[in-house]
Amino acid sequence: MNAVVVGADRLGNIPELLEKMGIRIANHISGRATSHQRQVAALPSNTDLLILFTDFLNHNAMRSYRNRARFQGVRVLACRRSASCLLIEIQRLLGRGPECKERRPLG
Repeated sequence: MNAVVVGADRLGNIPELLEKMGIRIANHISGRATSHQRQVAALPSNTDLLILFTDFLNHNAMRSYRNRARFQGVRVLACRRSASCLLIEIQRLLGRGPECKERRPLG
């Protein structure tokens, strides 16, 4: 499974965590640049999952990326940049785990 990760300057141990789950990071976008916060161009064609780190993105950027993913039929996962919360959210997305207590509703 290929993922596009949006948010955070550094990912720390998150790439290793995702690799263990069978998810490869195809592209990482920090979300800091103003061009990243406006209308989003198409996600790479091989994208299966869009991961949004909510504690690093403003609402408009999240909305743009989420809308683009929906348009392209890509699943969206939004959580804080925490390896434990990301793991729980991935398990929940795949139907294998409980919901993260830190999860914030989108929209």
